Amino acid sequence: MSEGESEEFGQLEIDPSVRQVCANGICMQTTVVEAKLDEGNIQEAESALREGLSLNFEEARALLGRLEYQRGNVEGALRVFDGIDLQAAIQRMQPQAEKPPSKKGRSRSDSVHAGSQHAASLVLEAVYLKAKSLQKLGRVNEAAQECKSVLDAVEKIFCDGIPDVLVDSKLQETVSHAVELLPELWKQAGSNSEAMSAYRRALLSQWNLDNDCCARIQKAFAVFLLYSGVEFGPPSLAVQIDGSYVPRNNLEEAILLFMILMRKFYIGKIKWDPSIIEHLTFALSLCGQTSVLAKQLEEVMPGVIHRTDRWKTLALCHSGAGQNDTALNLLRKSLHKHEDPDDIFSLLLAAKICSEDTFLAAEGVEYAQRAIANSSGLNEHLKGVGFRVLGLCLGKQAKVSSSDFERSRLQSEALRSLASATALEKENTDLILELGVQYAEHRNLNAALRYARRYIDATGGSVLGGWRLLALVLSAQQRYSEAVVVIDAALDETAKWDQGPLLRMKAKLQISQSLHTDAIETYRYLLALVQAQRKSYGPLRVFPQVEDDKVNEYDVWHGLANLYSSLSHWKDAEICLGKARALVEFSADTLHAEGLMLERRGELHEALSAYTNALLLEPSYVPCKILLGSLLCKMGLKMLPLARTLLSDALRIEPTNRTAWHHLGLVHRDDGRMADAVDCFQAASMLEESDPVESFTSIL
Repeated sequence: MSEGESEEFGQLEIDPSVRQVCANGICMQTTVVEAKLDEGNIQEAESALREGLSLNFEEARALLGRLEYQRGNVEGALRVFDGIDLQAAIQRMQPQAEKPPSKKGRSRSDSVHAGSQHAASLVLEAVYLKAKSLQKLGRVNEAAQECKSVLDAVEKIFCDGIPDVLVDSKLQETVSHAVELLPELWKQAGSNSEAMSAYRRALLSQWNLDNDCCARIQKAFAVFLLYSGVEFGPPSLAVQIDGSYVPRNNLEEAILLFMILMRKFYIGKIKWDPSIIEHLTFALSLCGQTSVLAKQLEEVMPGVIHRTDRWKTLALCHSGAGQNDTALNLLRKSLHKHEDPDDIFSLLLAAKICSEDTFLAAEGVEYAQRAIANSSGLNEHLKGVGFRVLGLCLGKQAKVSSSDFERSRLQSEALRSLASATALEKENTDLILELGVQYAEHRNLNAALRYARRYIDATGGSVLGGWRLLALVLSAQQRYSEAVVVIDAALDETAKWDQGPLLRMKAKLQISQSLHTDAIETYRYLLALVQAQRKSYGPLRVFPQVEDDKVNEYDVWHGLANLYSSLSHWKDAEICLGKARALVEFSADTLHAEGLMLERRGELHEALSAYTNALLLEPSYVPCKILLGSLLCKMGLKMLPLARTLLSDALRIEPTNRTAWHHLGLVHRDDGRMADAVDCFQAASMLEESDPVESFTSIL
C-alpha cells in the first residue's frame, strides 16, 4: 500500500520525533491534545482531535487512548477506552466483510471497504490496549475478557476466517497480538482450562498469523502442556480429522508441537531457537524415547549446533536407547585430541558405557582416570562420580584378567575406588548397593549382607535392588527359606507391575529347595502378570527402547521350559519352548534349553547341533560352552582337548562359574591330570557353597 493510499484510507500516524499525529491527509501536533489531557479535560482533547483530523467519535477516542497509553498513563488510557462502542464497529464492518472482493481493478467500493476495515481496526486496537492496560493494573480477569472480546468481534466480522488479502495491516497486527496475549492472561489469572481453550482456539482458527507469531504461540502452548502439572483431555472431536494422529495426553501433545516447530526450522520458516530442542529433550526423555530425539538432532543442519555438542547429545540419546556401541563411537570422536579431549561429561559417560562390557572395561578405566584428573575447580563435585565408574570398570576388568594375582589386584582397586566415591558422596545410596554387589562378587558374603541391609535401611525398602541383593546373598549362603521370606516381604512392599523380578527369583529359590510344584505355580502367576500387563497397555502403547529390570514373557516361557525339562515333562517343555520361539525366533537361550532337553532325552547329536547353533548366534554364551564341553568330554579321549578349550574359555568369561570348574575337573581327570582335576573340583566345591540362584550383577 503506497503512502497516498494510506492517507486515502485514513491511516493514523504518530511521529514520536516531532510529537504530531496524522490522519486523512491532515497532521497536527499533539501538544494541544496533551495539554488538555494533562488538565484532565478528556472531552476537549477528544473534540480537538475530531475537529483537527476529521475523525468520528470512536476513532478519536481510540486515538486519544493510544496517546495516553504511549505516554505511560495507563489509568488515563483506561478512562478514555471506556465508552468505545465495539458492537457498533462490528455491525458497520460486517456487511462489507461479507461481500467478496472484485476480481477487477480497485474500485471506489474497495476503498470504502478498506476504510471501514481501518476504522474497525482502530476500535479493535483500542480494546486490545484496554486489555493491556488492565493487565498492567493487575486486573487480569477483566483484561482476559476484553482481549477475548477482540477475537469474538473478529470472528463475527470474518465468519470464514481472516483472508490472506485485502486486510488492513494494522487490523492484522492487532489480531495477532490479541491471539498471542489471551492465553497468557488466562494463565496469569490462574484459569488453566481457559488458557488451554485459548491456545487451541489460537492454533485451530483461521487468524492469518505469520510464521513467527504462530511459532511463538505453539512454543508457549507446548511449554504450558509440559510444565503446567494439570492434565487436559485431547482436542474435541469437532476439530479432529479422520485418520489423523490425536495426542492422548499433555506430553504427547507437547512433543507433537515441538516436532512441528523443529520441522518449521528445517524448511526455513522460522529461525533457530535452542530452547525448543532443550524442551523436546526433556519431553522425550520423560517417555524414554531418546532414539526419536537422536533423529531430530541428526536433521539439524551442520553449524547450527557445534559438532562436539551434537556428538555428546547424540551419544546420550543412543546410550538411553541401549545403542552403546554407537554412543561410544560418538564419544570417541568427541574426545579426540583435536576436539575436546578433557570434557569431563563425555569422559564419565564413556566410562559408564565401558563399565557395562567386560571387554571394554580397560578402556573405561582410562576414561575414568582422566575424568578424575580433570575434576577440579567447578567440576570438583564430579570426582565422586569418577571414582564410582572407575570402581565399576575395574570390577569388570577383573573378570577377564588372565592371572589370579592380577584379578585380585583389580578387585581390591575396585573396592577402594568405590569406597573413595562413598566418602565423597555420602548421601548416594546407589554406591552402597554397588559396593554390596562387588563384595558379593568377591564372595565376601558377610560384607555383602551388611551392605544390603544398610541399603534397605537407607531407602526405606522402597527400591527392589536392596531386597534382591539381600535374597541373593542369603541364597549364596544356602539359606533358601530365609531368602523366600525376604522375597515375600519385598512383594508386600512392591507395586503389582514391578513384582516380576521378585517372582522369578522366588521360583528359582523354590527350585533350589526341590519345591517344583510351588515353582510351577509361581511361574504361572508370573506369566499371568506379564500377559495382563502387556494387554493393559493396549495396541497403541509405546514400548521402552531398552529392557528394564522387569521380566518379559519370553523369560517366563524359557524358565518354565527349563523347569519342565528337569522334571522330564518333555511335552510341556516343548510347548513352552515353542511359545518362547514364537516371541524370539533366534535366541541362544532357546537353543540352550532345547539342547539341554535333547541331551536329557539321550539325543546327543541333536543336542550337539543345538549347542553349536547357539554359539554361532552368540559366541560368548557361557552356558552352551559349558554344556558343549561336557558333551564332548563324553565322546572319547580325542575330544578332550576341544572340551578343555571350551571350558577354559567359559571360565575366562565367568571365573566364578562352579559348573564350568566341575566339568573342567572331569576333563582333567579323564586326561590323567589328577592334580589339576583336584584343584578344579576344589574350586567348584568352594563356589557351590556360595553360589546364588541368579548372578549378583543382574541387580545393577
